[in-house]
Amino acid sequence: MKTKNLVLMALLVGIGTALYFVMPPIPIGGGIKPDMMLTMMFVGIILFPTIRDTFILTIVTGVLSGLFSSIPGSLIPNIIDKLVTGFIFLAVVYLINKFAKNFAVYAILIGLGTLLSGTVFLSMLLLIVGDMPAAFGIMFATGVIPATIANIVAFCIIYPILTNLLKRSKFETSVTHSL
Repeated sequence: MKTKNLVLMALLVGIGTALYFVMPPIPIGGGIKPDMMLTMMFVGIILFPTIRDTFILTIVTGVLSGLFSSIPGSLIPNIIDKLVTGFIFLAVVYLINKFAKNFAVYAILIGLGTLLSGTVFLSMLLLIVGDMPAAFGIMFATGVIPATIANIVAFCIIYPILTNLLKRSKFETSVTHSL
């Protein structure tokens, strides 16, 4: 693993953490907070589609999401969620990259990945923690759906900027290899 690629992944996680901090919790759904770290994790997986890099991104993102979550007891569910979602996302990226490697497909994938992540997170949270202040459906509607929209919008803003920067740099990513 190249140090500069590791630094770029750390920057992505840092940006995701900053976005996560500025996103307020939604009071209706029991304080669930839309997870903006997912966007950066997904971008990192798109740029570095390897098992090792995905593992690093998912563990770090899961731990940070769990530590900074506004929901008590969500560290373990966050780690499980990011691992499951990250590796399923990686598998889909492998399949998609063989046929269609474009912005619109990635944006749709970000939305589907966020829906999957929210479903896994809420399921694990209810399984591990048990009694929650709001039901699964309410938390899904008030947390996961807005997060899906926010992640797609964030991806549409961030990804073109990042790919233009990467094309001019000496980073070895899936974006620079496709030139």
